[in-house]
This record gives sequence, C-alpha cells and structure tokens, in this order.
Amino acid sequence: MKFFKSFAIAAFAATTLFNCGSTSSVISTPIENIDTLPLKTAELTSAEKQHWGHLDLKNDTIPGMSVDRAYDEIIKNKKGSTVIVAVIDSGIDIDHEDLQGAIWTNTKEIPGNGIDDDNNGYVDDVHGWNFLGDGYDEQLEYVRLLASGNTSHSRYAEAKAEHQSEYDKYVGIKSNYEQFLQQIKNADDALKKETKKENYTKEDVEAISTSNQILQQYIAVAKYVYTMDFESLKEATKEISEGLVDITDRLNYNLNINFKGRKTGDNPDDMVEKFYGNNNVKPVKPSESHGTHVAGIIAAVRNNGKGANGVANNVKIMSVRAVPNGDEYDKDVALGIRYAADNGAKVINTSFGKYYSPHSDWVRDAIAYAASKDVLIVNAAGNEGTDLDTKDVYPNDAIGTGAEVSDNFISVGSLDSKYGSGMVSSFSNYGKINVDIFAPGGDIYSTYPDNTYKSIGGTSMASPAVAGVAALIRSYYPKLTAPQVKKIILDSGLALTTKVIVGGESSNVKPFSDLSKSQKITNAYNAMILADQTAKNL
Repeated sequence: MKFFKSFAIAAFAATTLFNCGSTSSVISTPIENIDTLPLKTAELTSAEKQHWGHLDLKNDTIPGMSVDRAYDEIIKNKKGSTVIVAVIDSGIDIDHEDLQGAIWTNTKEIPGNGIDDDNNGYVDDVHGWNFLGDGYDEQLEYVRLLASGNTSHSRYAEAKAEHQSEYDKYVGIKSNYEQFLQQIKNADDALKKETKKENYTKEDVEAISTSNQILQQYIAVAKYVYTMDFESLKEATKEISEGLVDITDRLNYNLNINFKGRKTGDNPDDMVEKFYGNNNVKPVKPSESHGTHVAGIIAAVRNNGKGANGVANNVKIMSVRAVPNGDEYDKDVALGIRYAADNGAKVINTSFGKYYSPHSDWVRDAIAYAASKDVLIVNAAGNEGTDLDTKDVYPNDAIGTGAEVSDNFISVGSLDSKYGSGMVSSFSNYGKINVDIFAPGGDIYSTYPDNTYKSIGGTSMASPAVAGVAALIRSYYPKLTAPQVKKIILDSGLALTTKVIVGGESSNVKPFSDLSKSQKITNAYNAMILADQTAKNL
C-alpha cells in the first residue's frame, strides 16, 4: 500500500507519490498534563524537521518518541548486545555510508563460492535473501485476480469495479500531473528571465512588481509551490517528475491486467516450491528506495556526523527483498518471515500491506512460526485513512477482528510532527482492535540510495520507528521475550485523550483513545524504564 500526498493548483488537483537511569516506576507525563500542553506554534527548524521523531512531547511539544532522552538519561554508556532486525521490504542499499557497520553478515556463509555453506537452502545468503530475483515491477493483488479469469471468485466483481475506478482515477491524475508540471516549467523559465537569475529565491519572486497578466500568473504558480514546502521550482519539478514516473508505473504495471512481472520461475500459488530467487539484496533500479529508507529509520549509525540517526544502536539489518513495485506475494512474505526467524532475527519490520490476500493463511502460519522462535513483528497499519476494524488488511495476525494467532505482532499508525488535533497523519489507518499504537511517520528523514537522504511520510516510516524501540529493548534486556517486549511498548506509551482529525477530513473528529488498542503514542524513554522493571522482576 502506498501513500499519496494531495495538493491542488488553479482549477485542478494533482497527487504526488512518496514511495515512515533506573527508577521504581515509569516516568511519564501525567495524562492531564499532556492533554493541556500548549500547541507548538513555531515552524519546525530544519534540524527539528530531520529529527522530530526522536524528540520529546513534554520538553519540545513535538510528539516524538523521546529517543534522545532515552539515550541521554537511561542508556548513556551502557553496553547492549547485538540484535538482528530483518527488514522485509524492497532492496536495501547495504553500501550506504550511514548504514556501514549496521548490516547483518551471515558468518556461516563463504561469500561468492556458489555453495550453501550453512545448509539453509539459500546459496551465498551473505546479507539476507532476495525472493524477487531480477523482478521488481508487479501487479496489485486484485489485478492478479482479474488476470486469472476466475469469475467465480467471491471478490471478482468487487475487484473488477475497483480496477475500473482506480484506472480511471490514475489516468486523470497523470493528466493533472503533466499539466501542473508544465505550468511549473513555464513559470520557472519566465521567472529566470525576469529576475536574470538561474537560482532565484522566494524573496526575489515576491519583490517582482508587474502589470503583465501572464507573468502575474507565473508568480502565482511559484507562490503556490512555495506553500507546499518546496524551496524552489527546480525542486518541485524534480519531485513532481518523480511522482509522474510512479503514476505511470501504476498504470503500466500495477493496474495492467496483461503485465507479467514474476521472474523467479516458481509458482507463487505453490508453497512447496522454495529456495527461488538469489542473494542480491540491493535495489535493482534507481526508484527502488523504500527498503533503504526504512532500514535507516531503524539503524542509521548514530552520531557519526552523517545524515540521520537511527532509533537503535547495536543493530544489524538483515535485508529480505520481497516487496516489489506493486503488491507483494503472500508466498514471498511467508517465506521471508520464516527465513528471518530461522537465521537469527529477533525483530522483523514489515512496512507493506494490501487488501486482497489469496494465501493469507500462509502468512499467519509464518507469523505464528516466528512467535515460536521468539521473534517480534512490527507492521505498518497502512495509508488509506481507513478503520481497520471494518476492513480486512494483510498481513495480519488475525482474521478480521477475531482471535490473534500469536502475541508477537504490533500494528502501527502514523503521527505528524505538530501536536494537537492534526497530529494523526491524514493518510494513517486506525482501529481500536487492529491497530496497536501510533508513532512518528509524517515526513521522516532517513537514508536513501546512493548515499543520499530524504524525508518521506507513511505508516511505512512509523513501523520501523517502533521496530527500533523493540530492538533497543532487546539489546539492553535480551532475556525479555517477544510478547513481553510488545507489552512493554504498548503499556509504556503516552496515553492521549485529545480529539483528533482522522483521515484528513476536518469533519471526522474522534478521541485519540478510539484509534488504537493501546490508546497511546510510542515512547522509547518510558519503554526502557518499564523494560528495566520487567527484567528485574523475572
């Protein structure tokens, strides 16, 4: 599932794709004090924007996870043990400058000898495994259902109607993008000529005084672009051009009934066929960036003077490439979870999801298998602003709102940086039964392929934030079990009762306490204190 950030210009709308010290008791801000905190009125500084998820609600009036406070006051100079965190996602740039020293290496394998040295079925799986092989572009799951021609399927008619609606929508979005992009390019050319500057500023634009109506229109376009947090029309052109590529991919691959993306040679409907794919866990095309961004949120090397700080130190990221540009296959997800559990991962992050799942039982079985290996799974709740208690989403550890297959699965909703009624990200799914907790996910700055960095929003960014907290707990309190770590994260969060806007609709206001099982936002500081208490009572 993917996050689309909406904006409008002139008489039409366009949408851009962004493919997330010891004490005797938990020290948290009392609920009544949290709910009466003054709203932060000042804009975030550049440093705060790149780091807000680690800040403290009480001290900064920013709904971060108090990660810095946990390091400053609790972790300090303590030495923890190494925790392997598997990231089941698209490929990860394991050569990124800010992930050096944080990538898992399978010491039981001799690299490049073409032999399965550890006899786990995966040849030369040095840094993880690639269940996609050479493939990346894929259909959505309901499009696969239509491609199968199985008109007797209980959801065939639903899938057909959804496909028609989505295809028409993205044809329209593509047209809007192209028009918007052309307006920006025309405005940029005109303003360069008017200011006689290649890199003119916002102030330069605002200083222009003209009676030329066409130039006035270009100035209006530029001013609108600046309201969208773009620093220049050049930056907007780049970002929107990338969005146009993603939308074109949506039409050519994700929604194309005739497209065949699978390149591994196996039958995705046959669980007996295993050990397909290869050991290349890196991205295979420039736009494949999601896994790298997620990995950095968890484990970008802290305080090295580069880019971003990950939530957790003492982490080794195991790359499991199983999420394509489209919907993941249930078989790849199930085998990816089992691979991670069998090869030492203690936390698995799954920042993906869909609403059709032909083999969801395979994935639930894998979640239960991970539980038997004491592995905690942290999952993104999704980006459709939907109540998951009324709509099935996959992967999940239960059928609908029924009984969970195990107690090792956390579903995470997303927060934005501004505390108050708008702090729940407009895109974030929610659910008092099927979402467990919320965490920072709006415009999170993290690693991007080729030693670059970028801010992206989505529950895909909130999930690894919580996975990082889980890794912290498991590093410094390794005797705690996966269910205990889950309980600590949920119990130690900050409970909020304030009313918030849900789904980005100002008319849809709900108490924050109705949006998740815990009724809380994740707090690393409190989690480490509660972990300490729990460990002492074992």
